[in-house]
Amino acid sequence: PCAHLWNTSSPYCISLADVKAAQSSLHGLIHLTPILTSSSLDKLAGHRLFFKCELFQKTGSFKIRGALNAVRSLVCAAQGNREQPKAVVIHSSGNHGQALAFAAKVEGIPAYVVVPRTAPLCKKAAICSYGARLILCEPTDESRMEVAARTVQEKEGVMVHPNQDPAVIAGQGTIALEVLQQVPQVNALVVPVGGGGMVAGIAVAVKALRPDIRVYAAEPCNADDCYRSKVTGELTPNRHAPNTIADSVKTSIGQNTWPIIKDLVDDVLTVTEEEIQQATQLVWERMKLLIEPTAGVGVAAVLSEQFRSVSQEVKNICIVLCGGNIDLGSLACVIDPFAPYETHYQ
Repeated sequence: PCAHLWNTSSPYCISLADVKAAQSSLHGLIHLTPILTSSSLDKLAGHRLFFKCELFQKTGSFKIRGALNAVRSLVCAAQGNREQPKAVVIHSSGNHGQALAFAAKVEGIPAYVVVPRTAPLCKKAAICSYGARLILCEPTDESRMEVAARTVQEKEGVMVHPNQDPAVIAGQGTIALEVLQQVPQVNALVVPVGGGGMVAGIAVAVKALRPDIRVYAAEPCNADDCYRSKVTGELTPNRHAPNTIADSVKTSIGQNTWPIIKDLVDDVLTVTEEEIQQATQLVWERMKLLIEPTAGVGVAAVLSEQFRSVSQEVKNICIVLCGGNIDLGSLACVIDPFAPYETHYQ
């Protein structure tokens, strides 16, 4: 089945129906990722924590959900014309590039992925391993969009935006459908935010099915456009390329994800680079899960002083561990031997 985006009654670019259609389209093609727990992290947080392990997803992150749903939607839409897209093009910090490369390979379509030159080597290598053509750009939103637009024109391709494409957002929202079945007692979800596709898709599904559940976005202080947008009530993108170890959330939220975040995301939590490093290391040590620092953002948020003010009614919290694509050579950069996590979270 295809995930067509026909619903026009929703005030947003997608509805619950689109998320459910995406789940049907992706059935049997992606993993049902597990929920894991950790009593030691529960103790540190003062809450019951459930970790949605998207690092075990195909291509190593949640991104395959949106990418595959988008590519399958393009193919299905083209079936009536008996002509598939000549190519698909995307700009990505790495994870979505891998996902699109994989999705395009599944559907037999050439893929071109525009990636910042500063993206981790492991992500660049993975993109190429799935058969996509890698095109480097500068690490700014402007450069990514300019190079991607030029590539679309040159290759006569179709752009699949990594976080603003409705089919991508709907695909990411399937995480919420799984969490609600796996952890029916959940009171809140904490989701890392960059461009906002994942938290927007999750928020649409959760608030339609369980409006009592809180949805929190989490982002680095060094890339806090989502937080600033919520505070001002207006879309406020980052003006300069953020400097953060969480490389997958350097992009800003956009025109399609912002209205959803504005209305349906309960709050945005920001964390420092030190908190991200220590939370990531904590998961490595206590849970033996090799998450990437971006996945550590949500963990850091739940362990932060800011989160301690959350109502005691929020007892069961699900954190989306969004990916595990990390350069093994960069592990030492995450570990700070002079600031052990045991003393930090006291």
